[in-house]
Amino acid sequence: MNNYTNDNTSRRYKAHVSIFGTTQLHLRNPYIIAWWSAAFPGFGHMLLSKYLRGYALFIWEVVVNVNAHVNAAMIYSFQGNIDMAKEVLDTNWLLMYIPVYLFGIWDSYRTTVDMNKVYLLADREAHRFNVFSLGALEINYLDKRNPVLSVMWSLFIPGLGQLYIHRILTAIFVIIWLVVFYYYSHVQEAIGLLFLGKIKEATSVLKPEWLLFIPSHYGFATYDSYMNTVENNKLFEEELRSYLMENYQSKGFQILKGQKVK
Repeated sequence: MNNYTNDNTSRRYKAHVSIFGTTQLHLRNPYIIAWWSAAFPGFGHMLLSKYLRGYALFIWEVVVNVNAHVNAAMIYSFQGNIDMAKEVLDTNWLLMYIPVYLFGIWDSYRTTVDMNKVYLLADREAHRFNVFSLGALEINYLDKRNPVLSVMWSLFIPGLGQLYIHRILTAIFVIIWLVVFYYYSHVQEAIGLLFLGKIKEATSVLKPEWLLFIPSHYGFATYDSYMNTVENNKLFEEELRSYLMENYQSKGFQILKGQKVK
C-alpha cells in the first residue's frame, strides 16, 4: 500500500519509495562515479541505482579477474617482480577483461551526465511521488537518518549501512559478496591467528587475490551509505516543505525581500 499512486501524468519523477528502498534522482559528479567504476566495475552503476547493469559488471569483474589473475599480477608488480607478474597473467581472460572494464567507466560517466539532465527537468516539474510504502514483507518511508551512523555501521560490516537507510537490494548484494570474499581470502582465519600471535601462520593462510577485493568493498559500502543518507535527508526536507506549503500556507502569502516582518 502506497500513500500515493503514480498516475503517470508527469514526464519525469524525482523519486520513488517502495518496500525495497528509496530510489531518487539527484545531481552527481560524473568523475566520482567514473572513479568508482574504475576502482571496481559495477560500483558506479550501483551508485546510480542501475542495479541490473551494476550487478552484471560486478560479477564479471570477479569472475574474469580471478581467472586472469589480475590481482595476483598487481601484487607481484607492487613487489617489483615484473617478470612474475607477466608470467602469472592469463592473456586469454585478460583480453576479455580490458574492454568491459573500460566500458564500465565510460558508461557510468555517460549515464551520470544524462541522469543529471533528467533530474533538472524532473525538479522543475516537481510532480508528487509516494513517500510511504507498506507491504506484507516490509515497510519503507521517507525520514531523516544520521549519516555518521551509516558510515559507522558500514565500517563494521559492509551492507549494514544500507540496511539502516533501507537500501535492501544493495544491502543484500553487498553482504553476500562480503561473505564470499571473506571465505575465499581466509581473512577471518588470519585475524584469529593474529590474535593468537601466530603472525607467520596468519600471513600464510591469506589468499591475496581475494583479499584485494575487500578494501574496495568496504570503501564502496561506506561511501554509498553516507551519500544516500545525505540525499534522502534532502529529499525528505524538500517533500515536507512542499507538503506544508501546499496544505497550510496561504495562497496569497509572499516573502517581502528586504523588509522586516512585524
